[in-house]
Amino acid sequence: MEYVTKSGVDVPKVGVGTWQMETEVAYESVSMALEEGYRHVDTAQLYENERGVGRAIAESDVDRSELFLTTKVNPQNRSVDDIVESARKSVARLDVEQVDLLLIHWPHPLADLPTVIDGLDECVRQDLTRFIGVSNFGVDRLKRAQQLTDTGIFTNQVLFHPWWPQRELLSYCQQEDVILTGYSPLANGGAIDDELLADIGTAYGKSGPQVAIRWATQHENVMTIPMSTSRSHLADNIDIFDFKLTRAEHDQITRPSLLQTGMSMVRGQLGV
Repeated sequence: MEYVTKSGVDVPKVGVGTWQMETEVAYESVSMALEEGYRHVDTAQLYENERGVGRAIAESDVDRSELFLTTKVNPQNRSVDDIVESARKSVARLDVEQVDLLLIHWPHPLADLPTVIDGLDECVRQDLTRFIGVSNFGVDRLKRAQQLTDTGIFTNQVLFHPWWPQRELLSYCQQEDVILTGYSPLANGGAIDDELLADIGTAYGKSGPQVAIRWATQHENVMTIPMSTSRSHLADNIDIFDFKLTRAEHDQITRPSLLQTGMSMVRGQLGV
């Protein structure tokens, strides 16, 4: 495993995501992931699977202190009190004393950003989370969040894959020491049958999806959270640190495409 270090904490560059997983499926996926060596788990209130994730953690042989656990606040919680209460309920569902990282899931158009950030900061003050962050924020809104917080923005969790490389945002995060957490690194399955990724992987004895995840992790200050309900795929997704893409390969893989990104988003929404 490789790590991103921030605020004195080493966070595994690859975690397990649980989007679109029902409670029992999330329980099984996280249980297998922990057995396979994952120590970074991501969930959210809107996924409605926190109890399953928490049960997997409680029943595993992995000590809680070894895990980096993230959840996200439903953006419908727009007051300080609502954000704090929702975080308290998340901690209870996850059956932990606190989470490591608490994010606002995305910017709500009717939410007051200073209030939202104050709510997240209050969760730190009340020991419900160690760190806070945001998700699906562009550069301008991220800058504003940084100005508003008393405790600092640990990460911005956003879509990040070879067809959506987020160059402007990535550069800003690297300059500001904000971790970029990339979700959907396999472009909702788009990386599975990509010929270029497969061809590059052949030279290393790796699959196309493994190359896509390695592409993500080779960026400075980036971690990623691929999802899978298959033990073999979970194992493959962290078996990527025994090879390194060349600069030329990395540049080849980076292919910004609105079409590919749009198709992947449709696949994600349809669950296919």
